[in-house]
Amino acid sequence: MATRFLMSIVVILYLLFLSRFSYGTDVINSSSHLTDGTTLVSSDGSFELGFFSSGRSGKSRYLGIWFRKDLQTVVWVANRCNPINDSSGVLMINSTGNLVLLSQSRSVVWESNSKKEAQNPVVQLLDSGNLVLQDRNAGILWQSFDYPTDTLLAGMKFGWDLRSGLNRRLTAWKTPDDPCPGDLIFEIEPYNYPDLVMWKGSKKYFRSGPWNGIGMSGALHLKSNPWFKFNFISNEEEVYFVYNTTSKSITTKLVLNQTYSRGEHYLWNEEHRTWTLFNQFPWDNCDNYGSCGAYGTCVNTALPTCQCLKGFRFKLQEGSSVDRIQGCVRNKPLDCQKGDGFKKIGGLKLPDTEHSWTTLDIKEASGCAIWLGDLLDLKLVQSAGQDLYIRMSAADSDDDEGKSQMNARLIIATIFVVIFVLVINYYIPWSDRKIEGGENGKNNERQNEDVELPLFELDVISKATNEFSSHKKLGEGGFGPVYKGTLPDGKEIVVRRFSRSSGQGLVEFKSEVALIAKLQHWNLVKVLGCCIQGEEKMLIYEYMPNKSLDCFIFDDARKKLLDWSRRFQIICGIARGLVYLHQDSRLRIIHRDLKASNVLLDGEMNPKISDFGMARTFG
Repeated sequence: MATRFLMSIVVILYLLFLSRFSYGTDVINSSSHLTDGTTLVSSDGSFELGFFSSGRSGKSRYLGIWFRKDLQTVVWVANRCNPINDSSGVLMINSTGNLVLLSQSRSVVWESNSKKEAQNPVVQLLDSGNLVLQDRNAGILWQSFDYPTDTLLAGMKFGWDLRSGLNRRLTAWKTPDDPCPGDLIFEIEPYNYPDLVMWKGSKKYFRSGPWNGIGMSGALHLKSNPWFKFNFISNEEEVYFVYNTTSKSITTKLVLNQTYSRGEHYLWNEEHRTWTLFNQFPWDNCDNYGSCGAYGTCVNTALPTCQCLKGFRFKLQEGSSVDRIQGCVRNKPLDCQKGDGFKKIGGLKLPDTEHSWTTLDIKEASGCAIWLGDLLDLKLVQSAGQDLYIRMSAADSDDDEGKSQMNARLIIATIFVVIFVLVINYYIPWSDRKIEGGENGKNNERQNEDVELPLFELDVISKATNEFSSHKKLGEGGFGPVYKGTLPDGKEIVVRRFSRSSGQGLVEFKSEVALIAKLQHWNLVKVLGCCIQGEEKMLIYEYMPNKSLDCFIFDDARKKLLDWSRRFQIICGIARGLVYLHQDSRLRIIHRDLKASNVLLDGEMNPKISDFGMARTFG
């Protein structure tokens, strides 16, 4: 009896010694193990491996890796759908050199399934967050980076090892409390021209567009910038996407969110000890896969957002109503005997590459790509779009050639008309051209009709801002409150609601806003239109996801994201916008209130001057 008691004491002390050995280290070898309550920590202290609870009851135990900066952010889970219902879990290397997770009954809950033989295997948690099973002689036997869950970390390969058939893809947690895979999947489709695709169940949900040398052609957030460097590799052995940070001080994660059906890219804010959403995809309604059907192009700035390519028209249902879901058809059928031609269309996210053939150097995005069949999932992408040559009927090509001489004459005539209009604009002030007759005069009404001012109904704007809810309020300016809103088609907008003390009449307001709406420049915030109803006067702007410049330069954490090259780019953009306002536009506008809070930043940190017409409109 005494001998049995003494042996029990020895075993307990041995296990306590091993647990103490594994705590705070970054390795496990064949003579040690990890128990519930102890952890492995990477050498630089960035990541930690251990057991955690998920679910309201707290009884379900999982083996996972998390950021030490945020213990709630789990980036990898071993036993996703097979939790341990108590604290008996043990992680160890078994006799065959595999990493195994055991429960109280000593049954295997999860194992690494390495097919390589090992003499002296060691498990190590690396500073990158990668859990590696390796051997001095055999090299890496298994690694967690090859089996991601819902999170893509910097340095992780996302895609295929074609030699082994390994598909490194992301699958979202089913719920925030259940790490078992949901139906939201993000992966690379290894077509002849590879594409990043998000699935919702068995349905394509989002497509990034193929690699164009600097990023994914249809996903502006998946391209290199001052904080991230993106790369894409495609050869006979591997097809994968990878990103890295430009500085070791940047902590980031890209995660699939089942709740909102999207991918989210976050940056860690050290000052506030929280995650800041940097980008997301899908970004807008035009990112929804195939939303405009075959040969239909989604254009966020157009109404309707679905447009047909040149030479195509909407498919018609019975009753001649436009059905954009079915896409577009050719105006004139192809006829090989008469010799078909091609039309160039620029600024596009290239179509679905499933039925394509290429002779491309994927890394450099140079060569030729040919699409076989209908063109699907097209989107107008102004800053990163590519050229596409569409095969057209000979009749369309002949029409283009036959009109060339007429077009030349039209161009010459247009030049004379433009010169005439410019002279009129220069010598006759707009205030002198107003037609008398009051705000309700017929001449003024005709003038307002001529400018084709985009008008929004009050109930539409009210619904877009949740009845001008305080939760939607972005701030308060000199002319009144500013709200964020979402239109029925999903487009995000900013609404400036002018106070009744602005001191301007209805006709004057509409006339001035109509002129401002015609100002188009890359470095000016676009005015989409206005809402005028009763005593309400509102301006509708495009929404800028990165808010204003002062949010960066006056924030100790975020200002580090603005290196000199980015600051110089912002300075040049502001200067270009001012030159346009002062010199190149049809109006001569002096801003009079240019400051960091009036410089907004789009998703790519391009500067856009806002409130550039307010001094004129309410002077």
